[in-house]
Amino acid sequence: MREQIMAALDQVRPFLQRDGGDVEFVDYTEDKTVLVRLQGHCAGCPHAQMTIKYGIEQFLKDAFGDAVSSVEAVM
Repeated sequence: MREQIMAALDQVRPFLQRDGGDVEFVDYTEDKTVLVRLQGHCAGCPHAQMTIKYGIEQFLKDAFGDAVSSVEAVM
């Protein structure tokens, strides 16, 4: 599942990179939480939480259904 999530994040990455940001996969936990680290302009952006919840999380849930319960940012 980790490799599939990383491949899916590769599809999201260009959208973040257009705004000077990026996303790094950190972990996939037993409770189906995907941990990511926002980088570049995304790391300090006031809209970072919206990017995670309504962008990345929704994309991964659409792609993997119940295999992803949430996406959380780590520092």
